[in-house]
Amino acid sequence: MTLKERLIKNKFTYFFIYHISRTKTKLFNHVLPRSIFNLEKFFRVIRLNKDSHYEQMKILKNSHSGQRCFIVATGPSLKVEDLELLKDEVTISMNSICLVFDETDWRPTYYGIQDVGVFNLLQPAIEKYNLKYKFISNSISKQKRVTDGYFVFPLNLLNHMIPHKKYKTKFSDDAFKVIYDGYSITYSMIQLAVYMGFSEIYLIGVDCNYSLNSAQHFKDYGYRETSSEAVIRMISAYKQAKEYADRHQIKIYNATRGGMLEVFERVNLDEVLNMNENAQFLGKKSI
Repeated sequence: MTLKERLIKNKFTYFFIYHISRTKTKLFNHVLPRSIFNLEKFFRVIRLNKDSHYEQMKILKNSHSGQRCFIVATGPSLKVEDLELLKDEVTISMNSICLVFDETDWRPTYYGIQDVGVFNLLQPAIEKYNLKYKFISNSISKQKRVTDGYFVFPLNLLNHMIPHKKYKTKFSDDAFKVIYDGYSITYSMIQLAVYMGFSEIYLIGVDCNYSLNSAQHFKDYGYRETSSEAVIRMISAYKQAKEYADRHQIKIYNATRGGMLEVFERVNLDEVLNMNENAQFLGKKSI
């Protein structure tokens, strides 16, 4: 491994060199002789190295500008019949949804996963099917080194792994640069949907209810949330998503059948899809 590669890999060294170089101290001149590399070029290489990891994300920016999508979460209220209804829609799904593919011809347009532990449980099922657009967080790619066939997104956990008295998150306006954790993969997928330009987002299967005495997911895969505060954390994040959406004229609706999420306006999934079918029928009739 070359000196440059070692420096790129070691973030502490990178920032150490960066601050020393800014002060132009004699120490810098002694530690890193000019003959090793051009400093300006070196830092440009580092930036390119960082960004290139997420370069594929750029092709998706505003790729669905002004369109609508359905984010299909994996709460227990979700039914296979719901998935069949969405075959002609742009859908974004996640995590254990891959466990139902043997029961339906439906496939999500986009699929996302961000937790390393969840990925370890589901990787065989994910890679069994040929999904064109699969998103994984850099938390996974750093540990598993599975970037072939995946779009890697930069996930900022915001110290959420450390218990806090107050639950705080952010909402990213550029998923190429960062996606902020909001205590659920669904929150990350909302940020991706906004990055892709969707102006109308419908949530399905977002029960927002981790009851310890009943099913927590559409398909059980061995993972259960044990924190009694999980729902409070998620709802606090969804409020951030709503605030961002309202400021940017983006509509987010909750089309989940039941559940505890009341942050977004509720709509009936069947009615939403029937309205679309009727609009298409009237359009064809007028032609």
